[in-house]
Amino acid sequence: MDYKEQVEQVVSSAQFGDLIEFSYPIGYSHWGVYDGDGYVIHFAVADETQVMSSFRGFLQTVFPVCGDLLLGETKIRRQLLSEVNVPKGARVLVNNNQHDLQPSPEDEIRRRRDALLDQEFTYKILTFNCEHFATFVRSGKAMCNQIPGKSKNKECEEATEQFSSLVPSTLVPSNTELSMPTFTLPGTRLTFSTGNAVAPD
Repeated sequence: MDYKEQVEQVVSSAQFGDLIEFSYPIGYSHWGVYDGDGYVIHFAVADETQVMSSFRGFLQTVFPVCGDLLLGETKIRRQLLSEVNVPKGARVLVNNNQHDLQPSPEDEIRRRRDALLDQEFTYKILTFNCEHFATFVRSGKAMCNQIPGKSKNKECEEATEQFSSLVPSTLVPSNTELSMPTFTLPGTRLTFSTGNAVAPD
């Protein structure tokens, strides 16, 4: 199955929030999160000058074994799976079984995605990378299982904290007034709200 057919297979079967693995021939994988309609959210190249773009293109010509070389500043982008830059011989697949993590409810995944989309970060291959991002969006915990010498299925708390700091809390603000249920005692004009009687006017 060629790469185009693999992409079509992923698009036809993937569900929102699935982890998408771009497996490279060198044994390293790039990771993203499926966003529906053929799109993936992932660490990508940030906006850059023409000089930097040319330099990056030169390096990728010299080292044609990976996709976009993520150097320094990167940006979280929403991109069609078919347009993600990958090296020759790469494979793309849904892979939710590589990490010992439970997926979050869909609304929480969307909240993290919305908060992090278009954010720019300094890419750190060992402590703050594409796999940390993808696992955080899906589960709320950043994890990377492809770092040599590192324990598998261990949360990278530093990455989790950095991503979490940008995601708004779902807690109700303290100045928000909550509507409490009320009822009237039969045969009287007394109205009760959460146990407190309100005298009639």
